[in-house]
Amino acid sequence: MTLDRRAELGEFLRSRRARLRPEELGLPDYGGRRRVPGLRREELARLAGVSVDHYVRLEQGRTLHFSEAVLDAVARALRLDAVEREHLYRLARPWPEADRGREEQPSSPPLQQVRPGLRRLLDSAADVPAYIVGRNTDVLAWNRLAAALITDFGALPPYRRNLARLVFLDEGMRSLYADWRGKASDVAAYLRLAAGRHPDDPQTAALIEELTRESAEFREVWAEHQLKDKTHGRYLYRHPVVGELDLGYETLRLPDDPDQALIAHTVEEGSPSQTALRLLASWAQESALGVPLGDGARRIRLDHDPQ
Repeated sequence: MTLDRRAELGEFLRSRRARLRPEELGLPDYGGRRRVPGLRREELARLAGVSVDHYVRLEQGRTLHFSEAVLDAVARALRLDAVEREHLYRLARPWPEADRGREEQPSSPPLQQVRPGLRRLLDSAADVPAYIVGRNTDVLAWNRLAAALITDFGALPPYRRNLARLVFLDEGMRSLYADWRGKASDVAAYLRLAAGRHPDDPQTAALIEELTRESAEFREVWAEHQLKDKTHGRYLYRHPVVGELDLGYETLRLPDDPDQALIAHTVEEGSPSQTALRLLASWAQESALGVPLGDGARRIRLDHDPQ
């Protein structure tokens, strides 16, 4: 089983038509009696300068042989950003010659491997929570501080080391992120982008099917058709041991494997979050030395009690 590119293309274009407001484009609203939000197909086609039939064939996925000129015109009319435009091109263009046979006989891509040098780099970043994410938001490698911040990845079976599964199916993640809904929306947007890059990957389709079946929240955010590449940003964590940590993150995508990305958290110098991160590092170190986690957490709280 793989994703239906034609269906995905149609849903994507309809979602982008729906977010455009006719009044912002100088179009009549017909007294507010529109049956659907956003632009009609005819209006979008007129804005793009293509025939209605041409646009309808694109949105219905009748063929995947549209010219760059047509796709550029539609992208401009829909006001797509760079990530959305690239997604449109992936869905609406023919398969590469070498990949066409995989539409009929999909196979899982090769198992991703993390180079030893990258693992050493993670381990050497003792003061920075860092981890490597692969296809489908799989967590491939991590350092001790990332495990202390997010979850003990090493204690999970490989199948569960996946950000999408953790965020949507693990109850602990809901309390870890102050804005869980925002994090969930981001992860779904990353996953949709990955699905567009590898629409013939049966593992991608299986993951989406599982999350759709098991999580009402995933079904809700997935229906929004958001797209996002992991670049940089920040999240507010509510850690059960050290409290709140306001951390930024930066993403470094590997040139020789764009499906692998190293994510490193950052913290402002002199901030309360820097203090909390140092406490977290101490707790992680005590845990590695065999101090019971409960005792280590209790000692940290007592040693740094403001009273």
